[in-house]
Amino acid sequence: MTQPHIDQLASGLLTQIAAFADAVDGADWDAPVPTCPEWPLRVLVGHLGQAPRWAAGIVRGGTPDGIPDPREAVPPRDWRTWLLAGASDLVEAVRAIGPGTQVWTLTGPGPASSWLRQRTHDTSVHAVDAALLTGVPYAIEPDLAADAVTQCLELLSSQVAALRGTGSIGLRPAEQSIEGWVITRTPTGVSWVRGRGRRT
Repeated sequence: MTQPHIDQLASGLLTQIAAFADAVDGADWDAPVPTCPEWPLRVLVGHLGQAPRWAAGIVRGGTPDGIPDPREAVPPRDWRTWLLAGASDLVEAVRAIGPGTQVWTLTGPGPASSWLRQRTHDTSVHAVDAALLTGVPYAIEPDLAADAVTQCLELLSSQVAALRGTGSIGLRPAEQSIEGWVITRTPTGVSWVRGRGRRT
């Protein structure tokens, strides 16, 4: 599967931020989030409101001064609207500049759409955090979930030299329509290809 189209990423981000908001509605904001060590729920809410706005600013204006601290974010009383507006702001910024326009990213110059992709997948992970915290069901489109795995592998293969070695592993989605991944450790780092691999 190729990287999702801008419309799929935009829809995914807005759907996942709404799922997060639904999951935490009425929850104790001081409750610790077990899958985000040392973060109470209010910090996670702050992060999901703060991060897309930060990314939108980068898309519109260039290199940031630093990564914002989610502990300093102060969600307003109407936090749900704030979350949705932040996600929408990023979508609008990427559409305005053009998804293929090169901008600053954490790993070097990349297309503006890479910020939308990163924020969509980060938000989906935190929607899972919220669902686990509050005990509500969680769902995601299979293609979007598959692209999150692909993005993770792209980052691993380009950034993590510590995983050098030998051996391989295959990841096979439950959905037969989604192609899997074969991840291989080599003496120079990690490589991966899409495919089902062989059973051993």
